Amino acid sequence: MQKWMLIQNDQAVAGDASLYTQWKQNPGSLLWVDIEGAAEDADHKLLTERLALPEAEVRDALRDRHPPTFSGEPEFLFLLMKPLDRESHTLDFNTQQMAIFVAQNFVVTRHNKESDYLHTLWSKVARGERRISSPYNIVALMARRMISRYGKILLKLEQRLDEIEDTLMQDLDEAHMQELVGYNTALRKMRRILKYHVSVLEQLSRYSQRLKQDELSDEYEDIASQAERFNSLAELYQTVINDLIEGYISLNAHRLNQVMRILTVVTVVFLPLSLLVGVYGMNFEYMPELKSEYGYFILIAVMASIASTLAYIFRRMRWL
Repeated sequence: MQKWMLIQNDQAVAGDASLYTQWKQNPGSLLWVDIEGAAEDADHKLLTERLALPEAEVRDALRDRHPPTFSGEPEFLFLLMKPLDRESHTLDFNTQQMAIFVAQNFVVTRHNKESDYLHTLWSKVARGERRISSPYNIVALMARRMISRYGKILLKLEQRLDEIEDTLMQDLDEAHMQELVGYNTALRKMRRILKYHVSVLEQLSRYSQRLKQDELSDEYEDIASQAERFNSLAELYQTVINDLIEGYISLNAHRLNQVMRILTVVTVVFLPLSLLVGVYGMNFEYMPELKSEYGYFILIAVMASIASTLAYIFRRMRWL
């Protein structure tokens, strides 16, 4: 689906492909084309033939899966990002493809899923509530929005990790372990995506500096720094999670050792008693104390003495 907008003298007009002719007739105007959903032949034709964009970058932009990338030439800019989709607000997230082409007098945004922020920005510009002084401003707005959404998820995770850390020592709940493993997997995925974005945003910043876009250069540099901070934060959280997982495993192993030690003590105490009971359970006529009046009580006393002695020894060894 294609949406068209023509911006001239701070006045925005939304319409259809007929705006292309008006844009061509007004060199000072800005054309914004937004392409949403699955790629179509008409999208490819628009980008390569009418707007004369490079074939390689167009193919990348129209794919549903492609790593973030950047290409900057004096006459145009191409930025491919992977922002979160509209339903992703936790570490259980999904991404979408967001491609942006920028030239001196036009901008093209292409995304394979619906974007609430882009829809809101489009509506504000169309109603005159938001002014777009340069097509490069849209790049800055989209990049900052993308990075800030990743950051919000990471900051929420920090509070949850504090809660798990406080309760982990008191309650070794297996659900905590499953939750931590899930976080660890999601952070590994997020770090990979953020690392791509750090690289492409740094390239964007250097590109802007080469074009001597002083105001935008500072903005792009700040966005790249923010992406680097969030990438480092994700790495830090992953280290914390790994420490918590190792602590959980260590505590569980310690608890198991405690149980095994008690079972060992019980086994050692009852082993000689079982031996005596087994011996005196044999049907032989000539056995010590077999016909003694106090034989039963003597055997019980011996068994009690053995059990008490072993219990005392284990207590001295601090096994009990």
